[in-house]
Amino acid sequence: MKNNYLIQKKPFTALLIFSFPIIIGNLFQQIYTMADSAIAGRFVSEQALAAIGASYSLTNIFICIAIGGGIGASVLVSQFFGAQEYGKMKISIYTSLIAFLVISIFLSGIGIFFSREIMILLNTPADCLDLAIIYLNIYFLALPFLFMYNVLAAMFNALGKSQITLYFLIFSSVCNIILDLVFVTHLNMGVAGLAWATLIAQGVSAILSFLFFVRMIRGLYFERTLLFSNKLLASMSKIALPSILQQSTVAIGMMLMQSVVNSFGSETLAGFSAAMRIESICVVPMIGIGNAVSSYTAQNIGANQYKRVIEGYHAANKIVFACAIIILLLLERFNRPIIAFFIGVDGSALAASTGQDYLRFMGWFFVLLGLKMIVDGLLRGAGDMKIFTIANLVNLFIRVAFAVILAPRYGISMVWFAVPIGWFANWIISFAQYSTGKWKQIQI
Repeated sequence: MKNNYLIQKKPFTALLIFSFPIIIGNLFQQIYTMADSAIAGRFVSEQALAAIGASYSLTNIFICIAIGGGIGASVLVSQFFGAQEYGKMKISIYTSLIAFLVISIFLSGIGIFFSREIMILLNTPADCLDLAIIYLNIYFLALPFLFMYNVLAAMFNALGKSQITLYFLIFSSVCNIILDLVFVTHLNMGVAGLAWATLIAQGVSAILSFLFFVRMIRGLYFERTLLFSNKLLASMSKIALPSILQQSTVAIGMMLMQSVVNSFGSETLAGFSAAMRIESICVVPMIGIGNAVSSYTAQNIGANQYKRVIEGYHAANKIVFACAIIILLLLERFNRPIIAFFIGVDGSALAASTGQDYLRFMGWFFVLLGLKMIVDGLLRGAGDMKIFTIANLVNLFIRVAFAVILAPRYGISMVWFAVPIGWFANWIISFAQYSTGKWKQIQI
């Protein structure tokens, strides 16, 4: 069970070993959401693609809540693991699972009850509104499974077992794509079939992950422990809530951008939706490395190895720059066939040009997201959440201001400009806090 390479191997090697399964796993997770869009656009209609795209910005917020909450809770688990305090570690795990189960059930009910009102508020085009609501209502039923899986994935990562997360994501992704094709092309279930495929795949993966995790930690600490601790819940919340905000900043920004783009009509929305699917893949390595830095930092602080934290920070920056160059080259060269893959040969010229323009522009700026995610991950792993939270709120404010105020006046390109400017401002603030070294003095 013991897996201490994050506090023993060379920082660059440790981060590569740890982040690679996270990145590949998240890519598989994005691939099956991308498959939903491609199958909808090719086998149902352009309105179906637009409906899923309109839903995506909202569903992505719930995904980010689950991921951010899990990562925030796992910081405490990582620190206890690094300090070899296994009893407290197990109590933290049980507490987080119970807390997020309750939260997911509550959010599921809210989502189902207000789905139509939310989509109308987001200016969803009338010709795809009903399809978007059908997709959303089924998706909300899957929220408890989504939360369970993502919290468990964060716990696997906290214990240095990121490869296990990869195996379950591969299983879930393959299962989802197969069910997509069966439900849509053979059973003619349309958008509802895509949503049911996601629910079934996530449900099976979450249950299997839970059973495997329980078996894995059963023999780690033999004394009887509490199942829930209010004190540890309060400690986790101090990290989890800002972490949720940090993970959700991108998603909330996307949702606000979506509401602006929706007002330009379903053709523009279809092209933007296709581009957003590609963006969601491009951000995976940046987010994955940032999350890896969080666990790496927490374990090394638990082991009182602060010098390794700084070495890991510099190593992670090198990895991000390499990823950003690859992403830029791919988007500049292949943006046209990528968008065509989603909208098909019958897609409108407006949809195609919207998607291509967005990808060409954004390709130059993913490095900013990577730099921001790394320094945010370090601060989160250290439990230094005050400036971290302010930086992400500034990021969100910039994106809202550009999308809501400037885009209606100066065109949809203002939506594009908001994203890198927000990322850059976030990085400047978080980096300034990192440079002070105050994160070394935080006590969780």
